[in-house]
Amino acid sequence: MKNVSLVLRDARRIVIKVGSSLVTDEGRGLDEKAIGEWCRQMSLLVRAGLEVIMVSSGAIAEGMKRLGWSARPHEIHELQAAAAVGQMGLAQMYETKLRENALGSAQVLLTHADLADRERYLNARSTLLTLLKLGVVPVINENDTVVNDEIKFGDNDTLGALVANLVEADALIILTDQKGLYSADPRKDPTAEFVHEAKAGEPVLETMAGGAGSSLGRGGMITKILAAKRAAGSGASTVIAWGREPDVLLRLTQGERIGTLLVAQTQKTQARKQWIADHLQLRGSVMVDAGAAAKVRDEGKSLLPIGMTGVHGEFSRGDVIAIRDAEGVEMARGLANYASVEARLICRKPSSEFEKLLGYAAEPEMVHRDNLVLTR
Repeated sequence: MKNVSLVLRDARRIVIKVGSSLVTDEGRGLDEKAIGEWCRQMSLLVRAGLEVIMVSSGAIAEGMKRLGWSARPHEIHELQAAAAVGQMGLAQMYETKLRENALGSAQVLLTHADLADRERYLNARSTLLTLLKLGVVPVINENDTVVNDEIKFGDNDTLGALVANLVEADALIILTDQKGLYSADPRKDPTAEFVHEAKAGEPVLETMAGGAGSSLGRGGMITKILAAKRAAGSGASTVIAWGREPDVLLRLTQGERIGTLLVAQTQKTQARKQWIADHLQLRGSVMVDAGAAAKVRDEGKSLLPIGMTGVHGEFSRGDVIAIRDAEGVEMARGLANYASVEARLICRKPSSEFEKLLGYAAEPEMVHRDNLVLTR
């Protein structure tokens, strides 16, 4: 099993998730000092060449504090109101602290539905990757003000894993109010042992982590174990660590053994190829000429519309389509950057003409090589 020093030290793109109890100092209000510390560490990571995304809980808890509520409400409209009030303060705090460390920030509100719909998935992915290229730290939270079932059943541990999959992160760091995972609840079982390292997705981990979250959050250790399992599907390993550990982010990325490491058993490229090849239905196809076929099949290049000779079926941006050679044989499949209607307009055309033909300029590729898998 790859050890923690290599898993975290080699990571170049990291998703960091912090929980409500840490962000709001157990409900007392946004913890300016703690948030400032994480932002300081993130700024050092970015300067060292890493790409960092923050997934932060705390909007509802901060809204409760601002509204003077001592207990988490049960009514959906009250939860939405608390999220709306708290989100203002949460975004302002991160913006202030990141700017103090010479970093730009961007607020990104997502729902699980955004990541389940292929077109919205690709839009979110493109936005986040662009922000990272610009050296901006995206601060992500669930859009609790408009999606009631995500408040009721969603949690930001899961969202952190979904974001890690979305951007193909190397690692997910979950900062919590616990040191990590124990073999049993140490408050009830004095023989409980700390789990330093394990394979993500092992069923025994879910047994160890059984139990509910705090009164502020909706998670608990079980959601973190399940999030690690989900993140491992795209090749990202997960570390669960105490958020108030001094310089925790810096020390983890330097290879220090902190918290519980749950190692992904699937390589990133293998996981993505399996996802595209085996789990998505084809909605259409494009025919390509011999030159485009050679570039895709032999050189590992993206598929450009100029190499397409025909478009078949009706599909939307983000749907999985087949790429067929001149004989009509499927040679690859991948996620379409353009809907079938648009694909027909730009077929055999160079990217310099896209804006004139479509009214806007977007990706130069019909299928990017990162979203493509060979089938023949």
